[in-house]
Amino acid sequence: MTVLPVKKKVIALTFDACGWGKGSGYDKELIDFLVKKKIPATLFISGKWIEDNPGKLEYLAAQKNFEIENHGYRHKPLSVNGRSAYNIKGTASPAEVYDEIEDNAARIEQLTGRRPVFFRTGTGFYDNVAIKIATQLGARIAGFTIAADAGATYSKAQILAADSSPRPGSILLFHMNHPEGQTYEGFQALYGVLVSKGYSFTTLANY
Repeated sequence: MTVLPVKKKVIALTFDACGWGKGSGYDKELIDFLVKKKIPATLFISGKWIEDNPGKLEYLAAQKNFEIENHGYRHKPLSVNGRSAYNIKGTASPAEVYDEIEDNAARIEQLTGRRPVFFRTGTGFYDNVAIKIATQLGARIAGFTIAADAGATYSKAQILAADSSPRPGSILLFHMNHPEGQTYEGFQALYGVLVSKGYSFTTLANY
């Protein structure tokens, strides 16, 4: 799923929490802004990030504007032969694909009371066999239309330049785990621009 089936100016805002090193941060300013403005957003949370941020998942799940989805237990590329993406080694067998999806889905369900519907792998890489396994497990694969903050490396100006005129149905991918970046500053400015242009926002589960 890389685009919503709409013709009107509706877009989906998605935010990844990846885990590992600096990837286990928590962008409080960004989350507080989303909560204050009651902006619908889909949050993809990894098992490693959950471990490193005790209590945060429960808080996020309690916000009515957020939908919590599965970003993998160890945030690995999804493959059956260990193929790497962005220097991250992928799952090395069908059993590891199963664990990457199911272990985190079970953890999210245990902590929030809701089983995730969508799955987005670490790095966005999938091979064909892994996709079949995910589908058999009932996970809907969530891609994206625009890498809206380029892994939280974009400046405020770059976020505005890349994302201010998305086509209807676009799925924008941001990151909520890098407070040291400019995702919050860029998104805050972008939100005002999108609202002024008549865009509205939704979660993936609505589609």
